[in-house]
Amino acid sequence: MNPKTPTPEERSTEGRFAYEGLDRVIHERARLSVLTSLITNPRGLTFVDLKQLCSLTDGNLSRHLQVLEKAEIVEIVKGHDRNRSQTVCRITASGRKRFFEYLETLEQVVLDAAKVAGKDSVPGLFRGLNPSQV
Repeated sequence: MNPKTPTPEERSTEGRFAYEGLDRVIHERARLSVLTSLITNPRGLTFVDLKQLCSLTDGNLSRHLQVLEKAEIVEIVKGHDRNRSQTVCRITASGRKRFFEYLETLEQVVLDAAKVAGKDSVPGLFRGLNPSQV
């Protein structure tokens, strides 16, 4: 039994919804929260502030920061402030670029979903979008 040869239309849509740009390092809830916090605070955030903003435990935040640092998305600077140790986390230039590429792909996911959503069932995010914008 031979598999059917795909039509040109089928070939052009192959992998259409694979969303390769959904970076696995970023696409985890806690890491997405950390990166969003850092992108909105370009000078960086202390570990304590980041922990509070993201509602994470010390250990959980530490582990996610290790993953992000290994991927060169964030940098972690340890220092002192008034004789107390302080850890400051910042998003790197390449991390910023990766984050915005991720957001572009995520936006495409939202737009693709909005195309098939009926007007009555469209959540607040999609209100105001018309099919020409989607």
